[in-house]
Amino acid sequence: MTRIFISGAGAFGTALALVFHKAGKDVTLISRNSTELVKNRTTDYLPGVSLPKSLKISNSTTSLSGGDVLILAIPMQNLTKYLENLHQKPKVAIACCKGIDLNTKAGPTEVIRNTIGGSSAILTGPSFASDIAMGLPTGLTIATENKQIGTELQKTLSTDSIRLYLSSDPIGAELGGALKNVIAIACGLCIGAGFGDSARSALLTRGFAEIVKLATTLGARQETLYGLSGIGDLVLTCTSPQSRNFSYGFSIGANLGTKVSSTVEGIATARAVLKLSIKHNIDMPITKGVVDIIDGSKSVSVVLSNLLERPLTKE
Repeated sequence: MTRIFISGAGAFGTALALVFHKAGKDVTLISRNSTELVKNRTTDYLPGVSLPKSLKISNSTTSLSGGDVLILAIPMQNLTKYLENLHQKPKVAIACCKGIDLNTKAGPTEVIRNTIGGSSAILTGPSFASDIAMGLPTGLTIATENKQIGTELQKTLSTDSIRLYLSSDPIGAELGGALKNVIAIACGLCIGAGFGDSARSALLTRGFAEIVKLATTLGARQETLYGLSGIGDLVLTCTSPQSRNFSYGFSIGANLGTKVSSTVEGIATARAVLKLSIKHNIDMPITKGVVDIIDGSKSVSVVLSNLLERPLTKE
């Protein structure tokens, strides 16, 4: 049986560990707070969820070997540093983070290749950790350029509640997951400011157009963006308060403050995406508006006015 190591005991990593353990897979959850997790078998990231005593928990990957699968459920901006300190290379490293490195403008699989080499994949799609932890049906995309590795991962990581769809377009899968967080912030701003669902629908749709323009320019296949890792993830994230990016935008729009208590990948991603759009001469007004708001240079009302005053155009 293939051993699975999950680095990152936040909500998503812990949820995956729970569902894999329930499915009888050999899984180990790697946590900086392993002593506390082992003792209490609970986590603030998943309130009301108990971790079985039979679930293996460790504070390091020292037992990781070249035949194992390593799932990286850690924030995008921490990925490079984490991999640089990895003592042993796995058979394949799978990123779950949805973002773009602010320094290098690289996606997760590129960071893996540049840091430790070997096979890489991205696990992404419309999913909330709480749903996964409860065993609710979830469809995800596993994307890698290595067809053989992809087929093995699809079989190894599928469970009764997680249905995996295989893709050979990791660029499209990871860009869909990263860019939708920017639009989710925009939709949260919209609802928080009281602009209504009609305005949110317009933002979601025009935001998707921005995603497609940039992602295809960077090498994504358009059909990937119309799948789970693109439009599927976008719709979920832009319409639910469970989304950290949506909730962050909502708080700003509703003047509730900008205190961030958990990882909001869309903040750094928005800044990275804006720089990429300028580099490639792509007009992305919604993304620019989000950056202007989170950086405090413009108010929500001013950004909305700027968007509405843009020249009329074709869809």
